[in-house]
Amino acid sequence: MTPVNRREALKLMAAAPLLGVLEWTPDEVKRSAMQIDALRTQYQPQFFNDHEWRTVHVLVDLIIPADEHSGSATDAQVPEFMDFMLNEGSQGRRNTMREGLAWLDAESSTRFEADFLGATDAQRRAILDDISWPDRAPESVREGVGFFNSFRDMTAAGFFSSRIGYDDLQYMGNAYVPEWTGCPEPALRKLGVSYDLMDTRR
Repeated sequence: MTPVNRREALKLMAAAPLLGVLEWTPDEVKRSAMQIDALRTQYQPQFFNDHEWRTVHVLVDLIIPADEHSGSATDAQVPEFMDFMLNEGSQGRRNTMREGLAWLDAESSTRFEADFLGATDAQRRAILDDISWPDRAPESVREGVGFFNSFRDMTAAGFFSSRIGYDDLQYMGNAYVPEWTGCPEPALRKLGVSYDLMDTRR
């Protein structure tokens, strides 16, 4: 699978509402992330069965692996986030996830005579390479494209709503500014704007 770094994953997540694949509201995502953060002991999945649970752990870490900057999707408890969201979600969402994971196993078995968990890392990545990008996907795997893109968006949502994700983005939240002196010059240059230009348009 072509590596997708965290910034690319964030861009994909931001595009999700346009694609109509990330169905949860920001409030639902926030509530789930807070619940998972409070359950850092032995988590017992409520939605996923054992095989699905192990598959999800492998799949999310293929999407967001650990790097020199921060931990992986499983370090950020993305599988727990997904399980919580799906257990609280609609039957349609649950069916889509379960059917998508089953499709992944079936595709792997057809190609490599092993389910996704039993396939090698290279074999797993070969499947994901084919279903990662809708505009490049072969017709034969169209069924898996929607599932994987939705799954990837949900992985990004779980990761970037976690403490690890906040730290990865260096998110500082609101900060008190005792005196506003304007936008920093480097930021203005990056945006290609200036206060002089704005002054001439008044």
